[in-house]
Amino acid sequence: MSTPALSLPWWVLLRVFLRSLFLQASWNPQGMQNLGLAYAVYPALERLYPEQRELEAAVRRHLVFFNTHPYVAAAIVGGVLHHEQRIARGEETPDKVVAFKAALMGPLAALGDGFFWLSLKPATGAVCAALVPVLAAWAAVLFLVLYNLVHFWLRARLYVLGLSMGDRLVEAVARVNLPGRGAKLRSVGAACAGGLAAWLAVDFGIGAGGRFAPLLSMGCLALGAVSYALVARRVPGYIVLYLAAGLACVAGAFL
Repeated sequence: MSTPALSLPWWVLLRVFLRSLFLQASWNPQGMQNLGLAYAVYPALERLYPEQRELEAAVRRHLVFFNTHPYVAAAIVGGVLHHEQRIARGEETPDKVVAFKAALMGPLAALGDGFFWLSLKPATGAVCAALVPVLAAWAAVLFLVLYNLVHFWLRARLYVLGLSMGDRLVEAVARVNLPGRGAKLRSVGAACAGGLAAWLAVDFGIGAGGRFAPLLSMGCLALGAVSYALVARRVPGYIVLYLAAGLACVAGAFL
């Protein structure tokens, strides 16, 4: 067996991280993200396994099925490098890295979907939409900047955590508390959406000559607050919907 490098230099780690941004570029129905993962970690494997036979074996074990959220996949990519360095030094067997990927790709996929798709993106969109009266079209640019600042920062942090902690990555990700932060982001998004709805009610109402526009806007905000409180108390959604529809009929009849 060849004598591998004890650790990977920073430029190799950077290359792997940058390549991981293209994880889904070669998505396929059979292995899903497996080709993207193998492409991302290849510079590291090439340095750790100078002998062709060992390199082929290392690449082959990363061509099995792999699929997770593309952003939090950075944590698994970092963990793969952690394990591959230990394998190259003879400190553990190759099945460890295979088990590591299989154990984490499902839970991290759910975590990433809940935070990025269901919390960060809607909240950032709602904040920027609420700023449209001030920023106009620049609100779209602000959305791209804010969203990608958080997105790239979390990708880099998760990559470093996986690289340094390996199997202890689960503890580190738990401390980041993405579900808790996601809940706060959803509250921010709901508040911004309510504020935007109130502004639209006032603006459209005044533009149409409606003298009850301020009252309508306050009613919208009050209805939103009451609906949130009812949903928080586990009141069935259809009851909240019927309540909103009834109040809308009353408002239409008297205003």
